[in-house]
Amino acid sequence: MYLAKGGGGGDRVLVRELDASGAPAGPGPRTLLEGRIASMARPALSPDGSTVAVNWPTQAGWELRLVNVDNPAGSILLVGPPETEGGTPLTPAWSRPGGEWVYFSRGDGNRPMRLYRVAAAGGPAEEVVVRTWDWGVGTGTLRVRTTLEEGGPPAAARLDVVDATGHPAVPAGSRPWFDGQSGRVYAYSPGIAEFTVPAGSATVAAVQGLATPEVARTVEVVAGRTTEVEVTLAPVWDARAAGWVSGEHHFHLNYGGPYDLAPADLVPMMRGEALDVATPLLANLHNRFEDQELWGWERAGEGPLIRFGQEVRSHFLGHVGLIGIGDFFWPWVWGPGYQVYGTDDRENAEALGHARSRGGFGYYVHPVNARGAEREQPWSEVPFEELAPAVPVELVADAVLGDLDALEVVCLWSDETTTTQVWHRFLNLGIPVAPSAGTDVMNNFFRTMAVGTTRVYAMTGGRLNWPAYMAALREGRTFVTNGPFLDFRLEGAGPGGVVAPGSAAWTLDLSSAGGVERVDVLVNGEVAWESDGLDGPGSRRYEGTLDLPGGGWVAVRAVGGSTEWPSMASYPFAHTGPIWIGAVGSTEPGARVRAARELAEVLRVARNRLVIGYGDADIPNLLARFDRASARLEEWARP
Repeated sequence: MYLAKGGGGGDRVLVRELDASGAPAGPGPRTLLEGRIASMARPALSPDGSTVAVNWPTQAGWELRLVNVDNPAGSILLVGPPETEGGTPLTPAWSRPGGEWVYFSRGDGNRPMRLYRVAAAGGPAEEVVVRTWDWGVGTGTLRVRTTLEEGGPPAAARLDVVDATGHPAVPAGSRPWFDGQSGRVYAYSPGIAEFTVPAGSATVAAVQGLATPEVARTVEVVAGRTTEVEVTLAPVWDARAAGWVSGEHHFHLNYGGPYDLAPADLVPMMRGEALDVATPLLANLHNRFEDQELWGWERAGEGPLIRFGQEVRSHFLGHVGLIGIGDFFWPWVWGPGYQVYGTDDRENAEALGHARSRGGFGYYVHPVNARGAEREQPWSEVPFEELAPAVPVELVADAVLGDLDALEVVCLWSDETTTTQVWHRFLNLGIPVAPSAGTDVMNNFFRTMAVGTTRVYAMTGGRLNWPAYMAALREGRTFVTNGPFLDFRLEGAGPGGVVAPGSAAWTLDLSSAGGVERVDVLVNGEVAWESDGLDGPGSRRYEGTLDLPGGGWVAVRAVGGSTEWPSMASYPFAHTGPIWIGAVGSTEPGARVRAARELAEVLRVARNRLVIGYGDADIPNLLARFDRASARLEEWARP
């Protein structure tokens, strides 16, 4: 009995007969259950081989059910979903030898896992209380205090604590996460946290957000005693003092993982990551729609600020994020590959228009991931003509027709360099598409990068409220980053501003908690000035003068180097929003012609993909949209 992961999110519970030697017998495996995004399912066979206990997802949540091996058409509910009976039921196992009980685990109110059992015949679940834990060795308590100045008040932090053998420790009452890139297990502390660890040496590593270089301390823990250690973190940059507010606009509170998180659970994470604003996106899991009952939940006041958005996931046309909206866009899913709405002649622009009509903000998420083969550096550019198959089908049409507010330039599931190659061409057409950023992590999974490790900074003058923040985001007074910090001024103007053509003086303050290979000043997408970045944690000021053309835009990019905590990324990357020359949306004629011709080829490929994907379906609305965008590009492509 086993779970088979399928392509496109399709998962199946399979049973296969074995002979006495353990070799496969019979006609092959049979499917007992199948569904989408069911990776947490764990089938358990009863001692007599007749029944399977399995946790399985439904629209209401995960349930623990019994399924007959020979007649799997129906099932019996043992434990209901979190909304009615607590945490998500996980990892079922039968009692031996008789199978009178089914044991399982689920999170308590603070989300740590506890052991439960329920009678196989049905009835209430009961906790199996652990009276004592046998560590095998003497243990002590390690109390960790984190501060931002020597002897200062406690400050929230992300912690990685290991004992002398390298085994991780987690604070009592806390839930852990696993950073798959570094192999570290981490948890969050409000400023003081206690760990039970074996006697001997223990090492504490701490960071707060992206601005603090990692600080590690090793101490000796004595059995039966409390050992205290203070870790002082020193940020390389004070965003709020410089007028910037940080935000993360693409992640999911709950998405198929073992925890059942509440919105308030984000607060200690955000404080530990020095993250000011978050818009978790509600999304579908193929045929399920997550957390709709949380819509309208909001955290305002002094911060951190939290407000839910929506991810509309037409897999074929491209995923879009909607924030600042008061009601959902329906349907959440459509297009080739979906059993319902599979042939809808519907545009992504409908969803983007929904956001605008409600004073919100619409953007494409994780747009382009085309790293190419044998690249000289992981961040080097790919020949643009190779990017067309990796660009979301409707993205170019939506940008060209003026329906796109922003592009998620930095994201876990896409590549920053290839995404900016497309974005720069939109800017060269004079289309003011703002940069945005998000991790696209699923917070209720154990193995995930930290929320806010990809983020956007918005210039609000230090004000932390929704109107000020959303205005800055919409106007492109922003930079996006997975590590480096960029404070760029051109004739006194920052990103989103306007400067006159001709000679213009500029300054750039680059800061980073880790090394950065290089930094570039870009004019209409071309490198006008470049320099080495930072060898390690610290800050550096650059300045110079540019001779600006009659139109277009200027921006700064920092890129390259090794990734280390606090960052979690493929490579360090940051990019400012554009500063416009003459007026917002101005262009340089040669750059505009080149961009129009290159994007026309991407659109041609996209239209072919559209026709092939929809097959025999009648889609005059979509085809007309692509034709309008093509005509506009053709006009712009004339010298």
